[in-house]
Amino acid sequence: MAFVNTKLKEVSIKIVYCGPGRGGKTTNLEYIYNRISNRVGKKMVSIQTHGDRTLFFDFLPLEIGKIMGYNIKTQLYTVPGQIKYNATRKIVLREVDGIVFVADSSLSRRKYNLISLKNLQENLADYNIDIFKIPLILQYNKQDLAKQGIPVLPLKVMEKDLNSKLKTISFTASALNGENVIATIKKAISITVVSVKNKLS
Repeated sequence: MAFVNTKLKEVSIKIVYCGPGRGGKTTNLEYIYNRISNRVGKKMVSIQTHGDRTLFFDFLPLEIGKIMGYNIKTQLYTVPGQIKYNATRKIVLREVDGIVFVADSSLSRRKYNLISLKNLQENLADYNIDIFKIPLILQYNKQDLAKQGIPVLPLKVMEKDLNSKLKTISFTASALNGENVIATIKKAISITVVSVKNKLS
């Protein structure tokens, strides 16, 4: 649940980027940070290991608009993708307000997308959060691989695999070149703010 600071008149919302290892979660945040770092004035924290690009989280505060007179501060996190870091993923997901699930469009990564989405659902359930009720955006990353001759999953297949039940908003994207990275986070913030506002009301 969003953190309300009555003294500073701030509402902090937490959006977490989830998905399989090396799917592009950190690359998304790096692109966003590079676009707005001159306006943020704070550094993005990144802890990396040899096994996965992100061991713990990336943190990026973004201040946008107001809710009932309170300034909104957005915190963006990523979780490590590898299964062995599940305990860390669960910690990062605590008190999450919105989620961006970054799926890997590579044909060879299909099963890892499915495993990761199922794991996300289970981790959320441990916090009594219903994956069908929390604000969630799907991003089908690495679409640019097709231009390099690397087989990618057809959009129909990705929608069937990941969105046939969720029925949420999805974007095709390339975090590497920035395609739909900003569109994804704008929509994620938008639906999360609406959700938080409804809860606070």
